[in-house]
Amino acid sequence: MANLDLIVVKIGSSTLVDADGRLDHGYIDSLCAQVAELRRRGKRVIIVSSGAAAAGREVLGLHERPSDIPTLQACAATGQAKLIESYEKALSTHGLSCGQVLLTRRDVVDREGYLNARNTFERLLDLGVVPIVNENDTVSVAEFTFGDNDMLGAIVSALVSADLYVILSDVEGLYTANPSVDPDAQLIRRIDHIDEQLFRIAGASSSSYGTGGMFSKVSAARMMMAAGIPTFICHGRSEGCLIECVEETAYGTLFKQSGGASHENSHKLWIGLAEVPQGSITLDEGATRAVLSQGASILPVGVSDCAGSFAVGDVIDVHSFDGLLIGRGTAGYCAEDLRRFKGLKLDIIARFVGEDGARPAIHRDDLLIF
Repeated sequence: MANLDLIVVKIGSSTLVDADGRLDHGYIDSLCAQVAELRRRGKRVIIVSSGAAAAGREVLGLHERPSDIPTLQACAATGQAKLIESYEKALSTHGLSCGQVLLTRRDVVDREGYLNARNTFERLLDLGVVPIVNENDTVSVAEFTFGDNDMLGAIVSALVSADLYVILSDVEGLYTANPSVDPDAQLIRRIDHIDEQLFRIAGASSSSYGTGGMFSKVSAARMMMAAGIPTFICHGRSEGCLIECVEETAYGTLFKQSGGASHENSHKLWIGLAEVPQGSITLDEGATRAVLSQGASILPVGVSDCAGSFAVGDVIDVHSFDGLLIGRGTAGYCAEDLRRFKGLKLDIIARFVGEDGARPAIHRDDLLIF
């Protein structure tokens, strides 16, 4: 992957702190030295960094993670200043400057906000600045959080059309089983297709101490495969790991489609990654096959179930006949109408609502397949 230009790297809290739970400034120094080396090679880098809450607990003298939201948000507020200061000092020794970018999901759910964020990233990179990104935990609310920084990193990667997304974790990558309990567990070095079996493995093999375990990392990697962006998961404490990921020599798991998939258009990526789903539909076997293999739109006749309360234009999840989340798109009907029309052909629906009202449940142009 020598022709890579833009790399997004995400570092989890468990990788950023030392054995006592304090921010490890030495590790940040070593990470920023790798960023500086990549910059010397002509690469641009965005860092998505957890660790604010952990740093805040140190500042406030709290020995345990708070259980109430206001105190957690206070930790994030005080710790974010300490976190960005550490990055600024480490990067400045290499003649680099950094810029702080704090996002909530609300910022990117709005299409205009999504585009504004992209413009800001592009300008920072043009100016030679290393953006340091984190979720703005001080104002986030449950329904508008990213869930974890694995997904935040994926959204940022899609936002800027990155060439590589690197997740630096406290584990080497995805194993065939949990390596802490199964001595025969083997590291899976490369994955070009993600299915339900792989998610079952990910759910059983997680050992991360952050908010995002291996399941969330595989979920983020699946999103990136839909976007045509390779994803590398490796142990963040391995010496030179970031550079090795760029060189494709790191000991970890690389998620990369065979044949080099191209980027989906930004509208589809916004639908699939940034928007918050308001409901879901389940397809029958025939519709699942048509959508996955033939690039078809989703017609009401192929919808077997409909859940949630959504309006026309809301983003909804799409499940296969066997329950696997396979995509996300904008609804052509409100939930009430789709419950009435599911299983019916368009010519039958047209008898009730006219030709103009008979349309796909989700048009292919508004559908991101994972």
